Amino acid sequence: MRIVLGFIFLLVTIVAVISIVRQLKYKNILAIIFSVLTAIVFGFFSIATIISELSS
Repeated sequence: MRIVLGFIFLLVTIVAVISIVRQLKYKNILAIIFSVLTAIVFGFFSIATIISELSS
């Protein structure tokens, strides 16, 4: 069941990366900062969750 959570986190990470690219076009610094932080945090937790589930 937690593998599904990992993939949901991975989808959020992908959306955050898309947001980074879009906000670079608009030069919106605050949105870029929040998108980068979101991508880092959710990316870490998605990879950690998936690795944890596959190793157990």
